[in-house]
Amino acid sequence: MSLISPAFAQSTAAPPGAGLNWIILPVFVAIFYFLLIRPQQKRVKDQQAMLAKLANGDEVVTSGGILGRIAEVGDTFVTLEIADGVRIKVQRTQISQLVPKGTLKSA
Repeated sequence: MSLISPAFAQSTAAPPGAGLNWIILPVFVAIFYFLLIRPQQKRVKDQQAMLAKLANGDEVVTSGGILGRIAEVGDTFVTLEIADGVRIKVQRTQISQLVPKGTLKSA
């Protein structure tokens, strides 16, 4: 006689709540997409559209906080006039926002 008892197969029924795990995962992925990924893609798209329509005379703020008027637009660089006779070149991608005309005079 053996000291080891025979193994009995478990029932094939899934434990309670096992099917719920497969429902929760896609729900979390959808929430993550709609709350984080989609809004970020929209912001990037809006930023690229704003950069594409930059023109001479537009007043802008750089990501570093410099306020200036666009004097010259190039493919990768933009020349900003930040004061009378003072011009700086910044990368086009560093322009963070357009501001209404006249903002430079009031600042």
